[in-house]
Amino acid sequence: MKKLINVQTIAIAVMAMTLASCNSNTDTAKTAQSQTENPYASKVDSILELMTIDEKIGQLNLPTSGDITTGAAKGSDVGKRIEEGKVGGLFNIKTVEKIYEVQKIAVEKSRLGIPLIFGMDVIHGYKTTFPIPLGLSSSWDMEMIEQTARVAATEASADGVNWTFSPMVDISRDARWGRVSEGNGEDPFLGSRIAEAMVRGYQQDDLSANNTLMACVKHFALYGAAEAGRDYNTVDMSKIRMYNEYLEPYKAAIDAGVGSVMASFNEIDGVPATGNKWLLTDLLRDDWGFNGFVVTDYTGIYEMTAHGVGDKFEVSEQALKAGVDMDMAGDSPSIPVAFAKTLKTSYENGKISMDDIDTAVRRMLTAKFQLGLFDDPYKYCDIKRANTEIFTPENRTFARKVSAESMVLLKNEAQLLPIKKSGTIGLIGPLAKAANNMAGTWSVATDQEKSNSVFDGLTEVIGDKATLLYAKGSNVDYDLELEQRATMFGKSIPRDGRTDKQLLDEALQVASKSDVIVATLGETAEFSGESSSRTDLGIPQVQKDLLNALLKTGKPVVLVLFTGRPLVLVEENDNVPAILNVWFPGSEAGRAISDVLFGAVNPSGKLTATFPRNVGQVPIFYNHKNTGRPLGNDEGRFEKFKSNYIDVRNEPLYPFGYGLSYTTFEYSNFNLNTTRIDNNGTVEVSVDVTNTGDYDGKEVVQLYVRDLVGSVTRPVKELKGFEKVAIKKGETKTVNFTLTVEDLKFYNSALDFVAEPGEFQVFVGTDSDTEMMKTFQLTK
Repeated sequence: MKKLINVQTIAIAVMAMTLASCNSNTDTAKTAQSQTENPYASKVDSILELMTIDEKIGQLNLPTSGDITTGAAKGSDVGKRIEEGKVGGLFNIKTVEKIYEVQKIAVEKSRLGIPLIFGMDVIHGYKTTFPIPLGLSSSWDMEMIEQTARVAATEASADGVNWTFSPMVDISRDARWGRVSEGNGEDPFLGSRIAEAMVRGYQQDDLSANNTLMACVKHFALYGAAEAGRDYNTVDMSKIRMYNEYLEPYKAAIDAGVGSVMASFNEIDGVPATGNKWLLTDLLRDDWGFNGFVVTDYTGIYEMTAHGVGDKFEVSEQALKAGVDMDMAGDSPSIPVAFAKTLKTSYENGKISMDDIDTAVRRMLTAKFQLGLFDDPYKYCDIKRANTEIFTPENRTFARKVSAESMVLLKNEAQLLPIKKSGTIGLIGPLAKAANNMAGTWSVATDQEKSNSVFDGLTEVIGDKATLLYAKGSNVDYDLELEQRATMFGKSIPRDGRTDKQLLDEALQVASKSDVIVATLGETAEFSGESSSRTDLGIPQVQKDLLNALLKTGKPVVLVLFTGRPLVLVEENDNVPAILNVWFPGSEAGRAISDVLFGAVNPSGKLTATFPRNVGQVPIFYNHKNTGRPLGNDEGRFEKFKSNYIDVRNEPLYPFGYGLSYTTFEYSNFNLNTTRIDNNGTVEVSVDVTNTGDYDGKEVVQLYVRDLVGSVTRPVKELKGFEKVAIKKGETKTVNFTLTVEDLKFYNSALDFVAEPGEFQVFVGTDSDTEMMKTFQLTK
């Protein structure tokens, strides 16, 4: 086999085109050209000529690692299929030892020796785990976010993995949907910048390097708009809304050169995404110029039968012709539908052509050439890297910094925070010692035992400077069955055998001895995430009862809030003096939380998803359209025959972009350099930001635009720029933005991307509710 690979490598000339340009799709006008400029085309074709139909279909098969264990791979069911050439890659397998053993079967035992690709859900870090993506997005720091992906790629590749199912860029405006935790919030502009940063971080500019990962943008497309916030549910929206509000982050990932795309579970225009030719070919490849490969989500082809679009043969045929190249988990013994189980019969019956199969196989082989696997199939199997580059002190230090930068201060009455390292501190709540929950959802490689709990972090940071008392206070929920559903996958919090009253009494005893109370409450790690939709967006009632009891003691209470989604916090906002939203901070959670609580780090996170007043407001988002009967600026009142509720005010509890600091910032000298531009012009926007408080701090300066008149209705505001700036106390910094005509464009009713002449408003401020506004005109 090595002879075959080496002969191809030496004998076949490579086209003079760099890997980076092969992987970059920044100009949709060059679509046809980009799809033919494959520097590996000759090599791929030479392999195709040698392959049987079974081996070709095998390249499209991505099973889970199943029963593979170290030392027993060859005798496993998956191992046998690999030796037969019927597997193209594996997912959910890690460690150099396992991957080397499996790759050895593929390369040295199968007839053609085609190497495997190894994928894994490296979502927000590998062993070193960073905040959940929703939390990470709240940092608004693109350089730092890119670096988290770089660290994840280094660690995962050192452990044998070369492909990650990330970034997840689904826009979501519905906090009931559990996977909002896995995305970047509600805004397409911010989501696009994060998508680009993550792809750069994973892939760098050389996929053939042994310390990069091929990225996979998901879930294509519109998955975050599932009806009623119920996971896997249907999606139905107009194309104009798709283009203007949901598709931009996927397109940004494509333009950044992402190597692969994962199809979503939902339907689009009545056709499941996995079998949607308009989505996977017309839009993705023909319009956007994507030249990588498409993989299904877990059993995505099989699930098309439940959608009601065909039998097991018809849905496989439809998926292949639509543009799917690889079938994830389809050949599981319990799944009757899969490429591996149907495509050969479909070919023999004339339902698909060999060209249909070869097109998908070419894409898979090309990806393996891009990763350098034909040159060195074992390039990711260096045990020295595995021993020295994973969960390093340097990575953990960086994770601690990232976690602190992602936290959002929601309330700080009378400057209760930061607290002092003195006196007696009461640490109370079911999440205080829950180290196994600190990484949050989708942390499949995290060593939970090495995560740092809040109790651990406070104990370490306080040292002998203060007394720390602890009480659990309550279980996670009164309902044991609900608690079990929310603490799955090794993240259980042992149910305390004492009664609710006994737990509460102990907490009150600790509170009575404390000068300040730190209450660690909220969701557990699996309260949000995949298949974790909720209709109640509040803190579990048993924890609310604990919090209310602590407040009644009269002692100052700091709520350290754990959540993977926007929660309803009206009662807490009204009554708790200080609320620090820490999301799920990752491996270094306890230390990072301590850094912020005691003021070593001044919180600077800003919300990337709107927090509603109650679940009845959902879906809720800042960049909504106006109505013909808007309530106007006085949204705190009710007015009959206007667009409002009779039982709650319109505006959210916390708006998009909101977040406090231990210091204060004042905006002044807001200026535009012109009030009139043409299609070639730019508007230079400047604003002075002064730190008027007592602490050095960071502020996320945000710029929004409103198009006042359009051929189709336009949002009341759209984010078009942001910058995170560090400002010392007493210092003033001038922040500058440049608005171009490209920033003013949108998709009209014909789906043309246009900027229409007229008046535009520009807003600058600390969150999306800013009222600092100036206007300019775009002329014809």
